[in-house]
Amino acid sequence: MFQKNYETVFILTPVLSEVQMKDTVDKYVGLLKELGAEIVNVENWGLKKLAYPIQKKTTGFYVMVEYKVDPTAIKKYEINFRRDETVLRFLTTVMDKHSLVYAERRRKGEFNKKSEAKEEPAK
Repeated sequence: MFQKNYETVFILTPVLSEVQMKDTVDKYVGLLKELGAEIVNVENWGLKKLAYPIQKKTTGFYVMVEYKVDPTAIKKYEINFRRDETVLRFLTTVMDKHSLVYAERRRKGEFNKKSEAKEEPAK
């Protein structure tokens, strides 16, 4: 079975509690596993302000999932997003070789300049 690397970012409604939000994320990660996906990384970016209101909401829980799966499974995965009222928006992208390198560096924490600056002693 041929697998490609994908990245899906979705925004959940802010009216969910932390537990409900985590359950929803677990539901979508579990769905990917049912479709035969290999989960690479799941990042919860937390409650963020939206660039523009969506369904009269100005904030949302952002979640990013990286995975490898057969391309035919993406349509089934996205149908579940469209049916779920708690999902405000979602975007699935195919990762090319450059985005794979970038994602690997991001997971290692190479772009956390704020935390690196705090760790260095002031001279």
